[in-house]
Amino acid sequence: MKLVGLVATALGALGLAQSGWSQEVAIEPARLQAKNVKVESVVYKGRKAVRVSDAASQDAADGVRMAIVAGSDFQDGVIEADLTGDTLPGAAPDARGFTGIAFRVAADNSARYEAFYLRPKNGRAQDQLQRNHSAQYISEPEFPWQRLRQETPGKYETYVDLIPGEWTKVKIEVHGVEARLYVNGSQQPTLIVGDLKHGRSKGAIALWIGPGTVAHFSNLKITHQ
Repeated sequence: MKLVGLVATALGALGLAQSGWSQEVAIEPARLQAKNVKVESVVYKGRKAVRVSDAASQDAADGVRMAIVAGSDFQDGVIEADLTGDTLPGAAPDARGFTGIAFRVAADNSARYEAFYLRPKNGRAQDQLQRNHSAQYISEPEFPWQRLRQETPGKYETYVDLIPGEWTKVKIEVHGVEARLYVNGSQQPTLIVGDLKHGRSKGAIALWIGPGTVAHFSNLKITHQ
């Protein structure tokens, strides 16, 4: 991982008095550990990026499609990135271009992690209920989206304006058992989770996608508390 610089970063949005150090991460295929995805360097809409595409077999679990950032070890702090999401040609009709960031990925089990992700094809859907499912929190493997939606409808997902294939800026703040997702530079969080299901844990950061997705990632920055 390429450490571009160290800067003092106030984590005011988390209510923290401490400052941390930030690193801008060169997300290149050689520095990513692919799990059921294809990773390649591209220029997308005028910027250098990493393309992450679904390459899983038909029997692969929905929650294990990611590219783990080598050397990342994250517990508390802020994760920022620009990303896009769209569906691959031939994707299932219910594919929504799922794209996001996984964090605290367990070193001994990449199927265990927390994540925020987006469903870009829901952002401007004409069905309001579908729009309400635009942004999602999950905690794999025990709490996939299906269980969270069934047991606590509306608590771990919400609406946000999205366009498939267009660059979207995301910021994730994590402290202890609380995490907040911000989208497109909003001063207010899109989604607040006050009870991260894995508790106070630590682990890697990963570029996450869902079934039938082609996504792009750029400008990854990690601020550690």
